[in-house]
Amino acid sequence: MDLAARLAELQQRTLQHREVLLTEEAAKTALVMPFIQALGYDVFNPGEVVPEFCADVGTKKGEKVDYAICKDGKVSILVECKPASVELSINHAGQLFRYFSVTDARLAVLTNGVIYQFYSDVERPNKMDDKPFFSFSMAALKAGDVKTIEAFSKATFDIERIVKEAGNLKLQSLIRKELEHEFAEPSPEFVGMLAKRVHDGRVTSAVKDNFGKLVVGSIASLVRDLVNERLSSALNAASPKGDDDASSGEVDVDDIGISTTAEEISGFHIVQAIASRHVDPKRIIMRDAKSYCAILLDDNNRRTLARLHFNGITTKYLGTFTAKDEERHLLGDLTDIYKFETQISARITELESWKGDGAA
Repeated sequence: MDLAARLAELQQRTLQHREVLLTEEAAKTALVMPFIQALGYDVFNPGEVVPEFCADVGTKKGEKVDYAICKDGKVSILVECKPASVELSINHAGQLFRYFSVTDARLAVLTNGVIYQFYSDVERPNKMDDKPFFSFSMAALKAGDVKTIEAFSKATFDIERIVKEAGNLKLQSLIRKELEHEFAEPSPEFVGMLAKRVHDGRVTSAVKDNFGKLVVGSIASLVRDLVNERLSSALNAASPKGDDDASSGEVDVDDIGISTTAEEISGFHIVQAIASRHVDPKRIIMRDAKSYCAILLDDNNRRTLARLHFNGITTKYLGTFTAKDEERHLLGDLTDIYKFETQISARITELESWKGDGAA
C-alpha cells in the first residue's frame, strides 16, 4: 500500500473517531502513531521512534517530548502531541522550542492528530521558527499535501532538502493567506493597482469604489471557472471510457445532460479510500450516468462496487450490492459513506471471488 492509500485510510479513521479522542494519549494512540507508521517508521523500534523522549534543558528537568524519530542514531524529528479537541497554538510548542536547540533535530511537528504543523529553523539556524512552514488537516487532506508529506517519509527523508524547501513552503503559505484575504475582501491597494492597469484616465474614489465591486465578482467568476476545469480534468482521469461503453448497458452512453458534481467526485474518493484496504486503488474507477454515478472494479461495468445516487435535490443515497441486488442507504452527509465500509468490503470480496467477469 502506497503512502496516499495509507493516508486515505488514516483520514477515514480521523473522521470517524476525532470527536471521542478527548485525551492526549487517545490522540497519540489512535492517530499520531499510525501517521508515523504511514511514513514508514517502526513505532515499536525504540532505536527509531523514541516515545517520551527526554533531554534535560538548563533548569528544566524531566520534560519530555512525545516522540523523537531517529535516523542513523541521531534525532531527526521531534513530535509533540495534544488532544484532538485542542486548537493548536504556538503556546503548545514550549518543549519543542527548548529541545530543538539541544538536539540534532531540525524538524519539529506539533499535532493534535488532526492538524499537523511542521517547523524548522528557516529564519535562524538552530532556533525553531515560531511559524510552521507547512501544515495540513488530516480531515481535509489535499493531493498537494500528500506530495509534501512524502518528503518526511523514511524512504525519502533528506533533511537538507527539506530545510531548503521549507523556506519556499513558508513563503508560499504566507502568500496564499494574503491572496485569500485579497480575494475575500480586496484591499484599496489591490483594487487601485488593478484599476491603474485597465482604466483609462484618472483613478478617482468613485472609480475605485466601482472597481472594488467588479474585482470581487471577477475573482468569484475566475475561481468558478478554475474549479470547473479541475473537476473536468479529475473526471477524465477517473473515468476513462473505452469504445465498448456503448454496449455495456451499465451506464448511459449519451453524455448529454450528464453533469458530474464535486460531491460525486468526493464520494468516489471516499469509496476508493475504503476499497484501498483490499485492492489497489487504481482499480477503482468512476463512471457517471444521468441517473446515478457508478463506481466499478477494474473499469468493468459488470463489476459494480457501489452507486452514488446524488441527483436528488434534498436526498442522497449510496447503493451497495450483494450479487445483483442493490440496497440504497440514505446519507445525511458524505462522510456517512464510511458507515458502510462493511458492505463495500464484502462486495470487493464477492467480486474478487468470482471467476471471469461475473455479473452485477
